[in-house]
Amino acid sequence: MDAPLPLPDEVPVLIAGGGPVGLTLAALLARHGIRTLVVEADAGYCTGSRAICISRRSQEILWNAGAGAALAAKALPWTGGRSYWRNAEVLHFQMPHEPTQRFAPMVNIQQYHVEAFVHQALQQVPQLAQVAWGNRVVRVETGTGPVAVEVETPEGPRQVRARYLVACDGGRSTVREQLGLQFEGTQYEGRYVIVDIVQKTQRPVERLAWFDPPSNPGSTLLMHRQPDDVWRIDYQLRDDEDAVAALLPENILPRVQSHLQMIGETAPWELLWASMYNAKCLTLPSYRQGPVLFAGDAAHLVPIFGVRGLNSGLDDAANLAWKLAMVLDENAGEGLLDSYSTERVHAARENIAYGAKSTEFMAPPDFAFRLMREATLHLALDEPAVQSLINPRQSAPVAYDDTPLNGPEQGAWSSLLAAPGRPAPEALLQGAQGGFHLTQVFGTDFVCLVFADGALPAAVAGLAAQGVGVVEIAPEADPLGQARERYGLAEPGATGLVLVRPDGYVMARWRGLDPAPVLACLRDKGLQP
Repeated sequence: MDAPLPLPDEVPVLIAGGGPVGLTLAALLARHGIRTLVVEADAGYCTGSRAICISRRSQEILWNAGAGAALAAKALPWTGGRSYWRNAEVLHFQMPHEPTQRFAPMVNIQQYHVEAFVHQALQQVPQLAQVAWGNRVVRVETGTGPVAVEVETPEGPRQVRARYLVACDGGRSTVREQLGLQFEGTQYEGRYVIVDIVQKTQRPVERLAWFDPPSNPGSTLLMHRQPDDVWRIDYQLRDDEDAVAALLPENILPRVQSHLQMIGETAPWELLWASMYNAKCLTLPSYRQGPVLFAGDAAHLVPIFGVRGLNSGLDDAANLAWKLAMVLDENAGEGLLDSYSTERVHAARENIAYGAKSTEFMAPPDFAFRLMREATLHLALDEPAVQSLINPRQSAPVAYDDTPLNGPEQGAWSSLLAAPGRPAPEALLQGAQGGFHLTQVFGTDFVCLVFADGALPAAVAGLAAQGVGVVEIAPEADPLGQARERYGLAEPGATGLVLVRPDGYVMARWRGLDPAPVLACLRDKGLQP
């Protein structure tokens, strides 16, 4: 942990909450040279596995935050999963993946590892990021100037002024409470016990789900392998079970043992951690209140089914970091921060819609939903077409089709994958130093992808002098044809420019090699790279 340091009197960005979202935001802002103070009430990293599934998009974000190598060395990759009704398999799904991709579709790793890896990255830039463990934000006052934040420290109360305050302080956010803001949405009654156990196993890493298993009749049970021989097990409680009693070891151990015995896991095991969970589909209507912004669980709560919680929070951090940096560096006006709220509220509502469907299947809220699930599971035994209804629809990046930041799409393009507002597709390319992935050039600056079939015009190369990174993708640099196909320029001799935002989203694209519209687009949006 960081050695205790006096809190500064003033800081450009104060981040309330030192969980994975707050720490990642600080690390991404450090890449832009922005100084932050992270205030975390706990004395260190979280306990228990908590969020465990890290999506491909989140792996990219964590790599940009400086935690990618440590994450890759520790995490367990997986590509699919199986679901069972009683003792019969009713679904075996595979997420899209290919050998040339930079990251696995999903990796399993305990949240405390993610926090540790990002914090270690922050310790490499102490002049830009300070993490104050064991300090708590207790009061927030906004006015015409900096935000006044009262922090409860071991030495007594301190006031810190911040140009911007970002609330990453979780589902029970003090900042949200201080501003009198309320979530909108639905909270489900179904309760799950979440258990970590340590047990050696030879099973492959995949998502496992049982509906009404013989080991725990009437329940739904999920299992994920994690590093260090840890199993994460989630099982549903009956409506008449007492929540306090359900967390007692004498009630947890028999249920876990029964299931391990049923699936043939006979190695000795030990209980590490247990908690209670129920699904929530909640969001603030806006993630910006003047100089106060909200991210992660402080902004939205989504069900665990489909693993959209932490992944959506990391996407919040990636979306917000470059925008805050541009505003603080006076390369954009305050209005750019409104686009953060517009885009990420849209993403939360989409995640909530998918999460609600998964929740209603995984933890049916009433008799009608239970009856429909029973019929679906029965049909899935013999009808492959029905099996897709059981798929939890894992987290995927959300498209910002209607964001005000989208620029033009000029000319005809053969693929919608790289339309404005979509995550920039990955491609394996060949450069002077060997093979590299296109996503490696995203994360800090605006980037113009130049699809040329010959010498690069001087005017296009000159974009670099205007603060826009230039990546030339000649045919020989794209030997597998992935970039040209995915960006919509597969025909021989096709040329075009694709402008990509610092967070890896396509902003605009033009046929031909005239760079003037690129700079005009940025000016029209009030952006100066």
